[in-house]
Amino acid sequence: MNMTSILYQLLLNQTGKIAAIITALFFVIQPTSVKAELKTQDTQKLTAPEATDLNIEATVNVLTSDTEYTLGAGDVIRLDIFQVPEYSGEFPVLVDGTVSLRLIGNVQVTGLTLKEASELVSQKYATYLKRPIINVGLVSPRPLKIGISGEVDSPGSYEFDLSDPGQEFPSVTDIIQKAGGITTLADVRNVQVTRNIKGRNTVFYADLWSLLTKSALGQDISLRDGDTVIVPTVDEINPSEIEQLSETNFGLQTDEPITVAIVGEINRPGTHIVEPEQIGDEEQDSLPPRLTQAITIAGGIKPLADVRNVEIRRETWDGQEKVIEVDLWALIQAGDEEQDIILQEGDSIIIPEATALSPKEAEKIAEGVISPAEITVSVVGEVGSPGEHQVPPNTPLNQAILAAGGFDARRANRAEVELVRLNPNGTVDKRTIQVDFAQGISEENNPILRNDDVVMVRRSGLTKTTDSATQVLGPIGGTLAILRIFGVF
Repeated sequence: MNMTSILYQLLLNQTGKIAAIITALFFVIQPTSVKAELKTQDTQKLTAPEATDLNIEATVNVLTSDTEYTLGAGDVIRLDIFQVPEYSGEFPVLVDGTVSLRLIGNVQVTGLTLKEASELVSQKYATYLKRPIINVGLVSPRPLKIGISGEVDSPGSYEFDLSDPGQEFPSVTDIIQKAGGITTLADVRNVQVTRNIKGRNTVFYADLWSLLTKSALGQDISLRDGDTVIVPTVDEINPSEIEQLSETNFGLQTDEPITVAIVGEINRPGTHIVEPEQIGDEEQDSLPPRLTQAITIAGGIKPLADVRNVEIRRETWDGQEKVIEVDLWALIQAGDEEQDIILQEGDSIIIPEATALSPKEAEKIAEGVISPAEITVSVVGEVGSPGEHQVPPNTPLNQAILAAGGFDARRANRAEVELVRLNPNGTVDKRTIQVDFAQGISEENNPILRNDDVVMVRRSGLTKTTDSATQVLGPIGGTLAILRIFGVF
């Protein structure tokens, strides 16, 4: 017997002793292992909030530990048989999940770890070889296919190529980045990863908020081929958290324009495109579109807008609708920037009409960034410069008359004027107002004007001219035509 055979025999004897010890230990610790397995199964049925009382941190550490690589179609493995080089070599895993090996033919290896594949191939070769020692290694891994759905910009199936040397398995944040980042409705505390392990779907939970705030790297689960990731919808939106998430590498997409609809007390209701705000030279250096940007693009709010009760209606990934209530008065009055909500594609913004608005509130709103820079009012009749005039929002009637050059000293009726207002529903309001230039803002004697209001300054009773109405009122143009239709003039 040569030296090689003696060493081989010693190795077998030692292997037999180790196997006996492992078998004995198995029977001793089996009840404990079963108990632990049952506890894990029970925990997996719970949602993350329910599992808090069961020491969820310890459970997550177990669930998120790396799962061994399992073989599948597209892999290339290396088979080494001790002292039998003629049967060793590299073999691809075929489309049907088998490898075609010399002497024993096709062997099904899909779903097996490298260790399990070594054991299976050893059993197959045991028919032909005496106590074969076989090692199976991975030469070239197949591309990983991972699906993602929920609150991400582009849900779908994505591939990751692991063929490059040193390439690691992708993580949850990697697949979210590849899907364009999360939406503003993403619940990053309860991201779900479903993995098929030995024919059974197991759900892991990843708390990415802990990853951001506590550097809990274990929450960024390492993914495997066939995993599916779901980013659920948050129950209640927290604007401050959205701000933080927008700055992460898997956060909101900020380099693309979005389309939103805005209706109600706004000067240009309809659909508008909102561009991200550039803050640097690179395309990636941009800020996400915000509510005040959309309002500005839509021409600003009208004087009677109820800025305390603005609504943003946002569709979730599964077709439902979330309503976000915004108090823009808090932004105007106290500078609460959380009310300047980050928008996303497809948002609908509703600005209702206020039931009552004090002059002080109207003045504050006019000074805010959400109001138009100017409004158009027409002052016609016996004034210095009749016609359309651009004035600041919430300009009172007296100031508009002065902006039009004031009363014509010889011809104007300086005691009273008529205010004509064309309402959004098509009706026309006409009222007579007693003019008092010493009066502050007052709904009765010095009301705040709205966009497209018409102030009519008539001739005094002593003025007898043959001026035609067309000559006197000519500068108002198209607005006059509308008013004539409703019988105002």
